[in-house]
Order: sequence, then C-alpha cells, then structure tokens
Amino acid sequence: MKDAKVGARPPEANRQHQLGNREYEKELARLHVELVKLQQWVIATGAKVCVIFEGRDGAGKGGTIKALTERVSPRIFHVVALPAPSDREKSQMYMQRYLPHLPASGEIVLFDRSWYNRAGVERVMGFCTEEQAKTFLEDAPLVERAVTDSGIILLKYWLEVGMEEQTRRLEARIHDQRKIWKLSPMDLESYQRWYDYSRARDEMFRATDTEFAPWYVVKSDDKKRARLNLISHLLSRIPYEEVAREKVTLPKRQKPGGYKEPDYPFRFVPEIRG
Repeated sequence: MKDAKVGARPPEANRQHQLGNREYEKELARLHVELVKLQQWVIATGAKVCVIFEGRDGAGKGGTIKALTERVSPRIFHVVALPAPSDREKSQMYMQRYLPHLPASGEIVLFDRSWYNRAGVERVMGFCTEEQAKTFLEDAPLVERAVTDSGIILLKYWLEVGMEEQTRRLEARIHDQRKIWKLSPMDLESYQRWYDYSRARDEMFRATDTEFAPWYVVKSDDKKRARLNLISHLLSRIPYEEVAREKVTLPKRQKPGGYKEPDYPFRFVPEIRG
C-alpha cells in the first residue's frame, strides 16, 4: 500500500474533533447535488460504475452507503448485499455469483461486501481453505483487470475503525433495540479475532492493491467525516460532467369538468398528536 498504514491507532488519535451535525448536513447536501449530477451523467453516457465497500465490522459501511444513496434513484444506484451462498453457489466457481451483479450501461452498483469475503471473513473463520484463499488472491487481480478492461469504473474502499471505537459501536448494538439486528454471532467472533483480520487484510492489500484497481482506505472513527470523505473521493475519481437539462415549469392543471370529491368513508390513518 502506498497510503498511510492502517490498523489500531493510539487512543489520542481516536479523540479527534467530531464533525457537528450542522456542518455535516450542509456538506452532505452539497455532495448530494453532485451525486445527482453523476447519476444524470451515467444515464446520458451509458457509463458503468462499480463500488466495493469492505472493512471491519462496525466500520460504518451501511451508514455510508445509506448517506450516498438517499437522494438518488435506486433504478440507477443498485445496492448489492448478497446473503451466505446456497449449496448450489458453493459448488460454482467462486466469483460466479458476483459477476451477474456487475453494472450494465447507465448503472452504478454498490457492493456492501463483495468477492473479498473470501480474503476476509471466509478465511479467518475457516469457511474456506488456505489454498482457496491463496487462489482467490491470485485470481482477483485477473478478474478485476477484465472488469476494468470492459469499461467499468471500479472503486474499492476499505473502512478502517479503531479498536476502541469498534468496541463502543458493537456495545451500542447490544443495548439499542433499534440496532440489535446488526449484531450477529459472526460479529462477536470477528471482534475477538482482531489481529487475525488484520493479517488477512494486510495480505489482501499486498495481493490486490493494483494500479488499475487500487484500494482506498477511509478512517471511520468519525462516521460523519468518513462519509463525506468517501463520497468526495468517489466523485473525484469519476470524470462526470453536469448534463444540460431543459428548464422545467409546471403545466396548468385541467379544469374539474364537473368532478366532485366523493362522499366515501376513507380509512384515514390516525394522526399522532404531539
């Protein structure tokens, strides 16, 4: 890796100034405008974009993807979060179940975890053999070369959270009923195996951080700052331009032509009183 080293940082490095809500919302609104411009450019040019989100459990992948997609069309921005493979998929070539989800013309695909499961969770948890993991690390750059040669813009992000912040976030999932669904037995096991994941990550970077498909690391102890940094970087890596659009004005509504509201017992939803 050419970027700064990642991993556990000293406590003082984790206590940086947290970005405030007002500053965050203002900058996110500006970036949302740019993401809409990107969307219109992708539609107009037929561009194909694939973005991979990887990282430790609790690093903020889901929240970042949500922030990125909340103002754009799900018809253009497709989020792919595949479940555990079926017995049939386990018998296939490893990459096979991911390839159908790659973008076609005019699409942006966001992988919430990707084929790099093999280099991370599968390897650390023993769901694949060491030989299978090594084979994947050899094959991944070859597949990604074919992906980029086909005209797909491929961006790979690793969200890195520090030890203390990961602990805080996973404990919050335990005690917050809104977040308990995010906590799985696999999360607890991965939390315990911090250094096994560090070793797997390091080897993955060495094998798959290429000139045509590099890894970009996002420090995510401050979730808001991480989201803004990642979205800004993503926009900077795609050569989009604002697409000219005709000025839109609302037309006049038709006249009622004798229509009257019906005397019908609509089942209105009760309004919550403050």
